Amino acid sequence: MMEHHSAFLILSALVAILLLVALIAFAKLNPFITLFVVSIGLAVATGMPLKAVVSSFETGVGGTLGHIVIIVALGTMLGKMMAESGGAEQIALTLIRIFGDKYVPWAMVAIGIIVGLPVFFEVAFVLLIPIVFTVARKTGKSLVLVGLPMLAGISVVHGLVPPHPAALMAVTLFHADIGKTVFYSLLVGIPSAVLAGPLYAMWIGPRIHLAGDNPIAATFIERDATRELPSFSLTLANILLPVCLMLTGSWADLATRPGTPLNASLHLLGNADIALLVGALFSFATLGVMRGVSRETILKFTNDCLAPTATITLLIGAGGGFGRILQDSGVSRAIVGVALAAHLSLLLLAWLTAALIRLATGSSTVAMTTAAGMIGPIAAHSAGVQPELLAIATGA
Repeated sequence: MMEHHSAFLILSALVAILLLVALIAFAKLNPFITLFVVSIGLAVATGMPLKAVVSSFETGVGGTLGHIVIIVALGTMLGKMMAESGGAEQIALTLIRIFGDKYVPWAMVAIGIIVGLPVFFEVAFVLLIPIVFTVARKTGKSLVLVGLPMLAGISVVHGLVPPHPAALMAVTLFHADIGKTVFYSLLVGIPSAVLAGPLYAMWIGPRIHLAGDNPIAATFIERDATRELPSFSLTLANILLPVCLMLTGSWADLATRPGTPLNASLHLLGNADIALLVGALFSFATLGVMRGVSRETILKFTNDCLAPTATITLLIGAGGGFGRILQDSGVSRAIVGVALAAHLSLLLLAWLTAALIRLATGSSTVAMTTAAGMIGPIAAHSAGVQPELLAIATGA
């Protein structure tokens, strides 16, 4: 009888995921609404007490957003300061000058990785796509050869490297160490970006022939030559400061004695919330006030950039709600039993679940949020898998 019930729970979860994919990919329903509706439907179908259904979803949403919403807000502010100051443009122009025309694809993947670290994929894309057209025009290179490496760099850091929200949620659900995850994700992500970026672009570029007249390229004009950009080193410092702080906090016990005030201070600075807070304040000073930007203008930047993050924030929260329903309905326990009995690799299971959802919906955030919510409870009952590697497998 128990086996039949477990099979029913797993089947219900499978139907819920297929329905989730269908409603987002084919019915074009809002992902937040879809996750909410499917979560409620799964809870009812699996026999959860009706009075506990909504509270379970709310608990999952609240538990997720309690941490993630701070990351989203601070990261967005840092990205906004980098965009408005011209820092992203400075990084692009400097790296292209360093690499030279011959190695433009390698410059573009480096630009994608560096600029993509503190900002959302969409923000980095909007920042860099004018530069792609400009570089292609000036060097005579194919847009494929210039654009693909940039996209590969952005995609890798968006999916793998905290503090990007989906990656950070995976870290949270798997109880992984954020500093180690950042370090490991860069070890995996940089070779991945090279393979999917410059190397693939150099192979596929000559095989794709684009029309000579590109109406989109005509919309991008040369930047104002009189505009003074921040220095490359200053912009790079703004991007890497939060990452360095998180790595410092992760390895605080190796450098100082646990329990000492210095050790506690390093752990505090290494917390993702504090690291991004320091990074945002540093950007206000170095990319704003010190360059003559008024406090009123900085306030306007920080206010204006928060509205577009509402959708991504709600989506991440809904993913947490779905994960909580899986846990409270007993689905997670059923999957744990089957996974342990079949000796399935959690790394493979996490990667495959996220990959299928990503292919179907096109959203890495939906994929990581859903997959981490499903695999997290299984990982809690399994031994032998490093949570940092599990987070990276999900993001991959």
